[in-house]
Amino acid sequence: MKINYNVSAMVAHRSLSKNDNSLTTSLERLSSGYKINHAKDNASGLAMAKRMNAQIRSLDTANQNANDGVSAIDIAEGALSEISEMVQRMSELSVKASNGTLTDADRENINDEIQQLMSEVERVAKTTMYNGEVLLDGSFDLKGYTDDLNTKVVTYGNTVKSGEYTIDSITATITDGKIDPASFSITLGNGFPADIKTPVEVKGDSVFITNEHDFEIELQLTGDMDGSKAVKLDITGIGAMGVQIGTNEGQILDVRIPTISLRAMGLKGGDVLTEDTAKEFMDRCKQALNYVNSARSTLGAYSNRLEYTIKTLDISEENMTAAFSRIMDTDMSEEMTEYSKNTVLVQAGTSMLAQANERPSQVLQLLQ
Repeated sequence: MKINYNVSAMVAHRSLSKNDNSLTTSLERLSSGYKINHAKDNASGLAMAKRMNAQIRSLDTANQNANDGVSAIDIAEGALSEISEMVQRMSELSVKASNGTLTDADRENINDEIQQLMSEVERVAKTTMYNGEVLLDGSFDLKGYTDDLNTKVVTYGNTVKSGEYTIDSITATITDGKIDPASFSITLGNGFPADIKTPVEVKGDSVFITNEHDFEIELQLTGDMDGSKAVKLDITGIGAMGVQIGTNEGQILDVRIPTISLRAMGLKGGDVLTEDTAKEFMDRCKQALNYVNSARSTLGAYSNRLEYTIKTLDISEENMTAAFSRIMDTDMSEEMTEYSKNTVLVQAGTSMLAQANERPSQVLQLLQ
């Protein structure tokens, strides 16, 4: 028997330490609910799980963004619904004012209501807001610019490619805020497609450059043009409300909200003071109603798309969470079995270490 080195105690201590460490790990997993609590537990698994967790949180934020987009669109569409009702009322009044049985005084009374409705349309367009942002005043419509003070890009279609367009010359005389068709001429240059409709349509103070394939640019002329200089158009393709609907850069849905104004709707300057102007205003109301309905249709399409986006994000977040759980979460029943086993081993190891430590004292019996 040897007393300087108690090998039996050393063996028992090593086994006890190993089992105690396993028991500590089981306790940590059971108390935290995670089977990976430190990088040493599973280095690659922890790295994968952290990336997944970041993506799960980003998906949740993208989901909130998409819902915010739906809310903004709902507010804009609700305001357009009321504007549509006002245009309908103006159409009814214009039909009434076109009746030859009415006197000029009657038409003045009708016109007063129409003017009030037009003012309300403008007010609603300028005050409909979401989170402090005005929605219908063109703030979220596509932007375009020119290098001429008398020429303004009012709007353009979604199919118009971003870039620079050149009008080689444009001649026009503005009378009472309207372009004189007899004085108007235009020569298009670089950038424009070859199949532009001719003659180019002129209406009010607007010039409509279109073709058969949904290419459309509307220009506003605010002063006389003598055709002496070329006009460059910068079509930016930006300005729409960008809704971040994904977890990576560039995953954005651009929501374009058309400009709502009396001018854009074709109602500016209209009245029903005479039978002729009342008949003209009837046609304006039809065009205005088509414009508003088109804007509502566009917003409805965006809203439907965002609803599907939200559903897709929900599914992605659910599946990503399940994958994260498979890597990180503790199987409680399996770990409880491991915990029970380690508890018994620690108790047994403690008992054996105590007995091994008692063995050297038996040497005293040989010295008696």
